[in-house]
Amino acid sequence: MDDKHMQIGEVAARTELSLRTIRHYEETGLVAPSARSQGGFRLYTETDVARLMVIRRMKPLGFTLDQMRDLLDATDRLDDEPGPDTGEREALLGRVREYEQAATEQVDKLRIQLARAEDFAETLRTRLHQAAPAGS
Repeated sequence: MDDKHMQIGEVAARTELSLRTIRHYEETGLVAPSARSQGGFRLYTETDVARLMVIRRMKPLGFTLDQMRDLLDATDRLDDEPGPDTGEREALLGRVREYEQAATEQVDKLRIQLARAEDFAETLRTRLHQAAPAGS
């Protein structure tokens, strides 16, 4: 990925995360700036942005910070050069597979909730239409 460095404000804008949230993720060890400027400002790369996007996508699915850390650790180790040996690679892929299955289950639950919410909104629209005076 590109080695161009971005300050935290640009990263916040790109990820739609607040500065406070990005700092919190740094404090909890989920992401760390790749560098610091001479003035001490946090500097991030595209790889850091991609990592934050993984975290951002996991959050609404109900994953905990520990689960996020575990998944990121597994993917980091899979990406390491040289890569893990065959046994470790299979174990890491198994961990990632478990997160993929959990994410799919959460997405299915959210789809059901969304369908119910849409039905409710339609019920209200119908009720309003029925109750509206003629000609309005």
